Amino acid sequence: MVYRNNYRRTNTTVSFINYHFVFCPRYRRKIFLRADIEKRFKELVLEVCGKWKIQVIAIECDKDHTHMILNSLPKQSPSDIMAKIKRFTSKKLREEFPHLQHLESLWTRSFFVSTAGNVSSETIKRYVENQKKKN
Repeated sequence: MVYRNNYRRTNTTVSFINYHFVFCPRYRRKIFLRADIEKRFKELVLEVCGKWKIQVIAIECDKDHTHMILNSLPKQSPSDIMAKIKRFTSKKLREEFPHLQHLESLWTRSFFVSTAGNVSSETIKRYVENQKKKN
């Protein structure tokens, strides 16, 4: 895979897909108050994303939630991305931090996702509307 001008190229696609994700621990537990958990969580996200060829553009945690901007390939849905990240990080964090072991699940089932790109929707709309006028 070759990266040029922020576009990702495979044999069959050229894409630029950025997602902004936000999700929380179950019951809004303040797990990120501990710096060691936050640091390990970020390392695990980088690990699982690397395995699935998802680029981490940005990641930050507040005491009871996390924000991520991720760049993915077209075949990866937001739901699949979240499932992979949540499953992997929950398993590892509960294995490594004894006070989290008793939890049935670490993360809520819900999440927020929004697309995020280099240009606004209004710019794209104008571009599409002006296509016919160019010919």
